[in-house]
Amino acid sequence: MTLDLPTPSAPLRIGTRGSPLALAQAHETRNRLMTAFDLPREAFEVQVIQTTGDRVQDRELKELGGKGLFTREIELAMIQEGIDIAVHSMKDMPVLQPGGLVLDCYLPREDVRDAFVSFHDGGIDGIPAGARVGTSSLRRGAQMRLRRPDVEIVGFRGNVQTRLRKLTEGVAHCTFLAQAGLNRLGRKDVPARVLEPEEMLPAIAQGAIGVERRADDMRAATMLEAIHDAPTAELLAAERAFLATLDGSCETPIAGLAQVSDGTLRLRGQILRPDGSEALEDDASAPVEDGAALGEEMALRLLERAGNGFFDWR
Repeated sequence: MTLDLPTPSAPLRIGTRGSPLALAQAHETRNRLMTAFDLPREAFEVQVIQTTGDRVQDRELKELGGKGLFTREIELAMIQEGIDIAVHSMKDMPVLQPGGLVLDCYLPREDVRDAFVSFHDGGIDGIPAGARVGTSSLRRGAQMRLRRPDVEIVGFRGNVQTRLRKLTEGVAHCTFLAQAGLNRLGRKDVPARVLEPEEMLPAIAQGAIGVERRADDMRAATMLEAIHDAPTAELLAAERAFLATLDGSCETPIAGLAQVSDGTLRLRGQILRPDGSEALEDDASAPVEDGAALGEEMALRLLERAGNGFFDWR
């Protein structure tokens, strides 16, 4: 069967959020498809779709309804055939997709680590007692409360530019960003210090881009298969199985990271009380093909250790 490739008069429509980082990710997806199929840029149309998470900036994510905040409107546009594919930051993606949609294409993963961002020297240990640490991530907030119970966590949302402005205005002493986002934006000017996973275990699927499509769209399926990165899929299978079994959302502080070496997958997982008073961790390995099972088993072990009410604020 001949593949009906998009053309300038009938372009492939790519849905995305409108932040500079989201657009950079959509453009990376477009460029990879252009290269894979020798197509001109005009054969693609990037459509910006505003999501609830983008529109409402004055409330915490946990108050608005979890991870779907950054995907619902985009997925609805795809279901209604207003767009053909959607590009997402995988750390924002719910573990289940709406009926009729499939998420089976991942681009090569970027840097997985968090970055400590501040105009002051010293890193996490150098933050003055009582200083304000800006983050709206429950994971980062709990990790900071665990390590530095003497600092104040304040809500801190917005894109890279907005957060840097808030730091300049003194809203907070420091904040955190995903190093992957800084890399994709080419923001070497940001005063960032990379944090190794041993210092701050990252969010599930951090640094990974996923491309979603309609299940019955065979043209999109064929095109996305050409740019799919299997090694990234192996890592995310373990991490997202871990998350799914924990029933993770924006209301639960969960961290995890899978890495592969010589055919063996190592998974590190962490769950925290939201107030940072306790953290439980696990570290295990298995053959790569058993990554999803490893993630599920690790989550069950941690849930058993945690008991009821672990994710409740004390």
